[in-house]
Amino acid sequence: MTRPFILPALLACSVAALGAGEQAKPAKPAAPAQGAATPAPPPAQPLPVIDPAYVYEPAGRRDPFISLLGRGQDAPPTEARPPGLSGVLIGEITVKGVLRDRTGFIAMLQAPDNKTYRVRVGDKLLDGSVKSINQEKVIFSQDVNDPLSLVKQREVSKPVRQAEGRG
Repeated sequence: MTRPFILPALLACSVAALGAGEQAKPAKPAAPAQGAATPAPPPAQPLPVIDPAYVYEPAGRRDPFISLLGRGQDAPPTEARPPGLSGVLIGEITVKGVLRDRTGFIAMLQAPDNKTYRVRVGDKLLDGSVKSINQEKVIFSQDVNDPLSLVKQREVSKPVRQAEGRG
């Protein structure tokens, strides 16, 4: 006899427990009337006090407001280049050969216009000069045209190019 009453009793307890578990949602406050005053906003936070003795020291850091896209161009394209070897960039030349005479080594350089120039140590190009010449290569001292770079010159080594057809 007790069994038929257990099932409805459990069902009634579970429904009561579910009803008690739900919390009553607070009613939304009514919108203020158009003529009513709105509450004042909370007071603003005071600004932090900055130490007046603080000084920014860049110490070799780059300026974050200078664009990195247009850095390190070889030469301005709008200017006319001087004639001859002094108007050729180091990146544009090819070392065709190296000769030796009584005074030292002489390098044969080919410019982009297919003209060949003979150079010795100390000869000037548009963006640098010849630093040294040996049997295998010519070393140039290239001026770095980058206002953000700490290095103002760099060494560029160009090996002697093998003639076509030779291995």
